[in-house]
Amino acid sequence: MTRQVGDHVVQRLREWGVDQVFGYPGDGINGLLAAFGRADDQPAFIQARHEEMAAFQAVGYAKFSGRVGVCTATSGPGAIHLLNGLYDAKLDHVPVVAIVGQTARSAMGGSYQQEVDLQSLYKDVASDYLVEVNVSSQLPNALDRAFRTALARRAPTAVIIPSDLQEERYEKPAHDFKQVPSSPPGPPNAPTVIPPRTEIERAAGVLNDGARVAILVGQGARGAAEEVTRVVDLTGAGVAKALLGKDVLSDELPYVTGAVGLLGTRPSYEMMRDCDTLLIVGSNFPYAQFMPSFGQARAVQIDIDGTMIGMRYPTEVNLVGDAKATLAELIPLLRPKQDRTWAMDIQNNVARWWQVIERQSMLEAKPVNPMRVVWELSQCVPEDAMITADSGSSTNWYARCLRFHGQMRGSLSGTLATMGPGVPYAIGAKFAHPDRPAIALVGDGAMQMNGLAELLTIARYRDRWSDPRLIICVFHNNDLNQVTWEMRAMGGAPKFEASQTLPEISYAEVARAAGLAATVVEDPEAIAPAWRAALSADRPVLLDIHTDPEVPPIPPHATWEQMKATAEAILHGDPGGWHLMAQGTKTKAQEFIPTREV
Repeated sequence: MTRQVGDHVVQRLREWGVDQVFGYPGDGINGLLAAFGRADDQPAFIQARHEEMAAFQAVGYAKFSGRVGVCTATSGPGAIHLLNGLYDAKLDHVPVVAIVGQTARSAMGGSYQQEVDLQSLYKDVASDYLVEVNVSSQLPNALDRAFRTALARRAPTAVIIPSDLQEERYEKPAHDFKQVPSSPPGPPNAPTVIPPRTEIERAAGVLNDGARVAILVGQGARGAAEEVTRVVDLTGAGVAKALLGKDVLSDELPYVTGAVGLLGTRPSYEMMRDCDTLLIVGSNFPYAQFMPSFGQARAVQIDIDGTMIGMRYPTEVNLVGDAKATLAELIPLLRPKQDRTWAMDIQNNVARWWQVIERQSMLEAKPVNPMRVVWELSQCVPEDAMITADSGSSTNWYARCLRFHGQMRGSLSGTLATMGPGVPYAIGAKFAHPDRPAIALVGDGAMQMNGLAELLTIARYRDRWSDPRLIICVFHNNDLNQVTWEMRAMGGAPKFEASQTLPEISYAEVARAAGLAATVVEDPEAIAPAWRAALSADRPVLLDIHTDPEVPPIPPHATWEQMKATAEAILHGDPGGWHLMAQGTKTKAQEFIPTREV
């Protein structure tokens, strides 16, 4: 049987170790789909409900596996729909390869049906590598370069294959002029990059001179947890975590201050406010106002990407290198600090903060306090769980209330902060590790936007996962809550119900119709039993938890301007005004109650 170009693409994916491709069909990839059919599920074609969801699933797979995620879509509208997920990969530095169809070559330039200039459309999102394949001998080099570039640059790449070419006979590149061969598939042997010794010595000098050292870690420090811990032992530092680095260190460690920024904790805020030295490891956290005041602290940054270094804070020493290897070279040069006052202050602040969070979580609300939803999860979450969070007010509770421990992993759309990835990320995570439980924390806005449809995807593929536990926790408050609070606290505007109020629907009933188990929670005392039941279930479960939209996501340091704007929103007739004022007052008051001895 003559092998077609589509067959070669599928075979090459298999040689790259690709187990599944997330996608949605269309006639621009008919040749590729037929090849998947002939390949007997090697690799599997995983049908999402929408191309954007396929891209998010590929991103989630890549984030939780460390391997390349692959997605595919037809020409025109399908390719357009992939873009949001691919931008999520680009901004969070995730390796994803998109294989995209195109109208037949004979029709190009003729304003043909579904003809879109994909080179122009994709030139930014796939700026590291974008190629249109017009003759079969361009393969396998084009596909191999897409994979190697995605891995080396930690970025999305795209390969465009016209529909008619997919069904042509494959001819490999010849040993001839203007022919480009390729090598067997395999990841690039990236060297371990270590900065010059002189720069490492300068960095050690800065850290040794400091009396109050703070560390900020991001996802780039994930492989260097042991080394970060050793730096803490020597310097007495506390460690704040950017949201993409929430799983770098356990929240059970006494010096881990938690998230930093608007969604962060008070211990992180106070540590950044009071430190005189800052070490940034593998983070591109963008909000300079939550770092030390300019001129307050001497700073050192370690990052593998030299283009991203020195951007967020005036750093004195910039170390371009692998976090683990660079810290290993730095540690022997650090002198142990004898005065542990700073370290003890941080640890006491952390211990007190967790007591504050517990008290805030246990406050009454109408009907359920959303903080308690995540607090109760922390009490029973398995140590190998994979947690995804969507973008919205529920992200606050993921950031502040969820205590990571053991081998837990977590992620969200850190830089693009798009709505919608929570559920598809969890699906991708389950394909990455089918033997581990996955939990998605999702607002009802994101659920209505696209999460409901993906319940069908979960039902369809659940038998492929050896551990059947995939839990979708919906914060059901009928409000686009994060934007509502932003309007109040930043613009002094009352809730605009026409834009903010969501239509009522039973997420539990939809889940049951899709074949999943579901539980409705309207009583705070039912939260913990619901989590325990879902975590012991033999199938995916949706928790439809009715939460109070007026529980405020109070930032670690509410400014006078934010408080004034919120008061103005209430006075201007916010429909939930008096209730939100009561909830806000008693939530903030928990910070001033004397804490237990720790």
